[in-house]
Amino acid sequence: MPVLVMKFGGTSVATLDRIRRAAKRVGREVANGYDVIVIVSAMSGETNKLVGFVNETSPMYDAREYDAIVSSGENVTAGLMALTLQEMDIPARSWQGWQVPLKTTSAHGAARIKEIPPENINFKFAEGMKVAVVAGFQGISPEGRITTLGRGGSDTTAVAFAAAFDAERCDIYTDVDGVYTTDPRITDKAQKLEKVAFEEMLELASLGAKVLQTRSVELAMRYKVRLRVLSSFEEYDPNAGTLICAEEEIVESRVVSGVAASREEAKMTLVSVADRPGIAAAIFGPLAEAGINVDMIVQNISEDGETDMTFSCPTDQVKRAEKVLSDAKSAGDIAYTDLIADTDVAKVSVVGIGMRSQSGVAAKMFKTLSDEGINIKVIATSEIKISVLVDRKYMELAVQALHDAFELEKAA
Repeated sequence: MPVLVMKFGGTSVATLDRIRRAAKRVGREVANGYDVIVIVSAMSGETNKLVGFVNETSPMYDAREYDAIVSSGENVTAGLMALTLQEMDIPARSWQGWQVPLKTTSAHGAARIKEIPPENINFKFAEGMKVAVVAGFQGISPEGRITTLGRGGSDTTAVAFAAAFDAERCDIYTDVDGVYTTDPRITDKAQKLEKVAFEEMLELASLGAKVLQTRSVELAMRYKVRLRVLSSFEEYDPNAGTLICAEEEIVESRVVSGVAASREEAKMTLVSVADRPGIAAAIFGPLAEAGINVDMIVQNISEDGETDMTFSCPTDQVKRAEKVLSDAKSAGDIAYTDLIADTDVAKVSVVGIGMRSQSGVAAKMFKTLSDEGINIKVIATSEIKISVLVDRKYMELAVQALHDAFELEKAA
């Protein structure tokens, strides 16, 4: 039988009624002739509750016990889903990460998937099981301990299973009905897209779109897993949602497919840095080692052997970045006169695979922002995206103006 992977997020399994609703969708796909692997998250709010218990019990917790505790929410959901399917006379079994086994690294709390041997589940499919309900977010380390994949790890679990079992498709059920040209909460002109290329989705996910976890999109692109994002709260429609697929499946590439925005950005500037060979490595090497996620980087023109170096990073990493750079200065590795952190900025980006072959996108973006009186602080580009930092108070205005300028209301 062909295999279909279906992933249900926390809001989709938040109550017993919602689990029953999700189970009916699974049953429909079984009736369509699929062997189904269902990946489930913990019930909405459950993981946060478990994390709270851990922090209250042991603020300096053992990461191995943390994983054992916070992974239990998925185990409950998997068992309830399997029981619900059995009540519908659908042969189903729940599987925890160690039973599959989903083999990971030993990095507790942020483990990476190494291998998913398909033999155990395939054997049960051959025996007549129609649905394997797998607890998402969790695996097993080489030492035999439970591991977790980090927040949003159930998306990654689902894509990894689709790759391991050569699934026809991986359906991600969530509380939104697809991928939109921008956040519908910012403009009511936002349109749901029928198809989005892997590269576009990867950029959108990394730039602020919360629909899919970035790691899951990277994995899907690497193994060419066709993803479909759709709502678990709408009536069944075989053509619902947004398909994330290879660029070749999109007949005509849009110049710009979407506008993404993120409020959680900070701009940091090192003033009067010595302009010498190796200075960039001396600055960004320690930041990388400390896990600081640096995005945009701009170096000013050198004057009298000194330059200013500006970069962006998430706001919750500013304090750590300041300490790393201060320590590097104290150690004599770098020299600067001041470090200025601006946490009142936002990142706004336009994304589209059609930008590869279309000129003038940057000029149009910059003119649009200029016409609205929005000053650009930093610019970064890639083959299919242009990102700018602007004052945070202008973020929504920038998104709305760019959405209009590129006529994205016609994108659907």
